[in-house]
Formats: sequence, C-alpha cells, structure tokens
Amino acid sequence: MIRTLLSALALTLLAVLPARAIDIQETTSPGGIAAWLVEDHSIPFVALDIAFRGGASVDDPGRRGAVNLMTALLEEGAGERDATAFAQALEATGARLSFDAGDDAVTVGARLLTENRDAAAALIRDALTAPRFDADALERVRAQVQAVIRSGDTDPQTLAAREMARQAWGDHPYATSVNGTAGSVAALTRDDLLDAKDRVLARDRVIVSAAGDITAAELGDLLDAILGGLPAQATAPLPPPAALQLTGGTTVIDWDSPQTVVGFAQAGLPMDDPDYFAAFVLDHILGGGGFSSRLMEEIREKRGLTYGVGTGLANQVLGQTWQGGMATANDKTAQAVALVRQVWDGMRDGVTERELADAKTYLTGEYPLRFDGNGKIAGILTGMQLMGMPRDYVNTRNPRIAAVTAEDVQRVAERLLDSGDLRFVLVGRPERVTGD
Repeated sequence: MIRTLLSALALTLLAVLPARAIDIQETTSPGGIAAWLVEDHSIPFVALDIAFRGGASVDDPGRRGAVNLMTALLEEGAGERDATAFAQALEATGARLSFDAGDDAVTVGARLLTENRDAAAALIRDALTAPRFDADALERVRAQVQAVIRSGDTDPQTLAAREMARQAWGDHPYATSVNGTAGSVAALTRDDLLDAKDRVLARDRVIVSAAGDITAAELGDLLDAILGGLPAQATAPLPPPAALQLTGGTTVIDWDSPQTVVGFAQAGLPMDDPDYFAAFVLDHILGGGGFSSRLMEEIREKRGLTYGVGTGLANQVLGQTWQGGMATANDKTAQAVALVRQVWDGMRDGVTERELADAKTYLTGEYPLRFDGNGKIAGILTGMQLMGMPRDYVNTRNPRIAAVTAEDVQRVAERLLDSGDLRFVLVGRPERVTGD
C-alpha cells in the first residue's frame, strides 16, 4: 500500500529470472561509460535503459517536485526542435522513448531500430543535454503534474501511502512524493528546472543496460554519442541512507467512505542480508502469493472481509520495509486488522512442507512471464546495477531460493515478524478502531 510498493514490484522482477544461463557482458565505452549488455541479434532492435542515481531524492528541499517536472519535460523539445518537432523526429525513427523520475533514479527507456539507431540516439542526446523547457511546454506539463497531485488528494490509497511514507522516513526525501505539492510545483521556474537537471543528469551518476541487436563496440560508440556531452559530475550530493522511523500502532485518517483502506508496514531487510531469500519465500506464504497466501485464506476465503490482501518486501536503494494492504467495509475493519496481526504472528510457528514446496515451485517457475523480451532484460539489468547486485545474480538466484528450508523460514519469521511492530494506516471511518 505504501509508495515503495512500486519499487518492490520492480525488484520482484529480479527474483523471478530464468534458470538458464544469461550472458551479461560488462563493457566500457571509449569515453569511460560502463554498461551491461546482453546481445541478441535475432531481431533488429535494441533496448537501452539509462538510469541516473539519486533521482528525485536530490531535489532541493525547497523545490520538491523539480526533478520530476524536469524529467517530464525532457521529451517536450530539445536543441532546435520544439515539442512538436521533437515528437515528429522521434516518430520518423520508429523509436520509443520514455523518461521517468523515481525516488532512486531518473530513468530513460529507449527501444531503437537498428537501421535508425544513430538518428534516435541523437534525439536522446539532445533531450538529455539540451532540453528547451519552453514556456508553453512548461505550463502544459505543470498542469498535468498538478492534476496528478489533486487526484491524489482525493484518493484514499494515495492518502494512506503518503501518511505511511511520512511516518516511515521522517525528514528523508523518501517521506514525500516525487511529484511535490501543489504549492511547490506552482512556484517552479525554468531556472529551477535547469538547476534540477544539473543536480542529477551527469556522467558520474549514470547506469546503463542494453539488450538486443548491438555489439559491445557499437554500444560503446552509442553511449559516448548520447552521454558524452553531459557534465562529468552532478551538482547535488546523493542523499544519505534512510533510517526507518516506523513504530507499531494505528493511525486513522477520517474519510467519508463505506469502506476503509488499510495499509500496514514494518521494517524489512536489505537484499544482501543472508536471510533475504528465506524472507522472500516467507513473504510469498504470508501474503505475497495471491490466493495461496495465508492472509488471503484467512481474510478473504474463510471470512469474505476483503476482495484482496497482499504483502511485499519493498526494497529501495537507501531503505526497506515489509508492507501490505487491503480494503474492507468499515464495520469489518477491526476484525480484518486483528486477523492480519494473528496471521503475522502465526508465521513464527513455522510453515508446512507443502506451503514451502509450493512457494519455491512458483517463485522459481514463473520466470518465463517476467523475462521474455529485450526491454524487460534491459530493465532488470538496470535494477540490478542500481541495487549493487552482481552480474551472476540472474543465474544464481533460483538455486538460492531452492535451498531455503522450513527451518530457515521459521528462523526469519522469529527474527523479523512481530505484529506489535506493525504500523497500520487506515483511511475511512472504521468502526471500533481508534488511532494512537
């Protein structure tokens, strides 16, 4: 339910890769730009993913939302082309291009046809090095961001996520939305966007992944052409690690609705923790496994209190949580919350061999749905680099899942799971539930 769920879902992709060997080349361009590459010459296109560490977390605190707005404007005109001319030139190459700002990275996703690769690369270069930030485009995109912010102000799930993030991360950038607020976005100027660009778009922050019809030598030349004109160093430091502030208890946000949105979270654990894979299996059994999970069985299947309840390990570069969410009728909320606590603590009693076997079979077997194209491959490689994972992770992950035992799962549950540590955020008018 909380905001980092998107990061958790992205990183879940890393945990479902195929058992077959994946040949990831580590290469460096003539200009010194490092990249990971998976060659596949069966189709004449390449997927290119570029990420800039820090993302929206390097915002000037007084200009929250500047990196997000800047990123949204990168494809709204660059160099000699205004927004319309840029779009027309991109369409002529047959390329697809996307820009996004997240807590941990500004990302550029490109899908380039081999025959037009250089022309498309020139457009990406212009977007990153010479964005125009024209007044009309700025006001148009600012209005779009403001609409997203207003929509969130009337969405109970967003309200729950905001409150959980605020309580989880204190004064760290993770505590506030990358979109900024209505006030902060309204005050942003073109100079603020130029400053935001320099705070994050630099060669010392770049991560590159590619998959498809390109050799290492060709990729090196392409990267120097796209990124060589960027500043050597960003002007803002990377943010510090985020210290989790969550405490156990309940927060109620009054909202006029017949049902209550329920978010809950506690401390998670980093992906390099020796117990991470046991925790990953544990989470699948607890609430990450859809209809096969214990929370779904107890809260939906047996009692019909919700349409769905789920959990996930939410890992970001600078901090992590273990979180979940559901929605239920106001008069059923107290019962549903009590059941979450009951199931949470009950995991410390251990899991059955059937639960363990089913979880491991699913987690090691669903990879074809997650790893079936160059675009997905490039995105996964970028996520791995962002999280500091080794290249061989894609080929060692499944054996590590398979090695998890019931004793491992119980040990991790005893170490980490305590319903007294859960913070619940309820948005609605829950009956017989009060906040602390």
